Amino acid sequence: MRAAVVESPGRLADVLTVREVVDPGVPGAGEVVVRMLATTVNPSDEVTVSGAYGSRTTFPMVPGFEGVGVVEAVGPGVPEDAVGRRVLPLGSAGNWQQYKRLDHSWCVPVPDELPDDVACFAYINPLTATLMVDGFHRPGARNVVVTAATSAIGGHLAELLADRGVAPIGVVRGTPGRDVAELSHWRAVIRTNEPDWRARLRTALGPRGADMTYDCVGGDVGGDVFAATAREGVFVHYGLLSGTPLPASCFDGHGARVELFRLRDTVQQHDGRHLPALFAPVFGHLRRGRLRTTVGARVGLGELATYLKSAESGGRSGKVLIDAQR
Repeated sequence: MRAAVVESPGRLADVLTVREVVDPGVPGAGEVVVRMLATTVNPSDEVTVSGAYGSRTTFPMVPGFEGVGVVEAVGPGVPEDAVGRRVLPLGSAGNWQQYKRLDHSWCVPVPDELPDDVACFAYINPLTATLMVDGFHRPGARNVVVTAATSAIGGHLAELLADRGVAPIGVVRGTPGRDVAELSHWRAVIRTNEPDWRARLRTALGPRGADMTYDCVGGDVGGDVFAATAREGVFVHYGLLSGTPLPASCFDGHGARVELFRLRDTVQQHDGRHLPALFAPVFGHLRRGRLRTTVGARVGLGELATYLKSAESGGRSGKVLIDAQR
């Protein structure tokens, strides 16, 4: 079968190759083989390939944490009627290949009415946004900041907050051609490439500061937004797009409460048995046409290495949808 393989850590576009590998073989007890239909590229894939999680990453590896496929074969102990069922194969990387073998407990059944190009993106961004808003957003919190507001998850957060009558303030880098997905969901958009952005943020927030902040940037920008969060507020930190940790002062106990959210910690519990219930609210949103992801490019798995190199030039918006069987 064909798979995208990384032999050693490095920049994804530099170290990934697509080649023929041995197929996954016959599933063992409790296992299934999933024929992958569609998958995608996320920052978490790039960070893992870089070697940042050295203690839990073994090379060579097949990346890909997100995707949708069909159960092709089942091992002893798995119901026969699982064959032909569309699922999200979770719990590990390895979705950038034509077939993936895994434990059946890590397969989340996908509702029939969700097409592949919607189900493919149901995991990382929609689930993270739903869990954070449901888990951390406090009643009465009206002054809310979302960093990386032009990202897919930034748009998801704004959509979920709108349900609660909250229009957040978005913080963005100001990259040309990158705008928030739905301007009506935002009270204001602050661009950090403008020299007075910190003053503009404080003016937009007012003297009280932010009640809630959702930050996936970290670094100096994350630190500055933390400083604009009220001491009684909550600063939810869930990513590191800047590649730089938050300043140590964010953790000295003199500012807002910092909540560190890691999707992996929530997913990697109970051997996957809790996953259908965890995804039920996400599937509900997707059925109603919400938390959808814009597809910016469609490529075959065999074209992935070439695409990643060409995509470095920028100018693309939306996520890449990888046809795993092409």
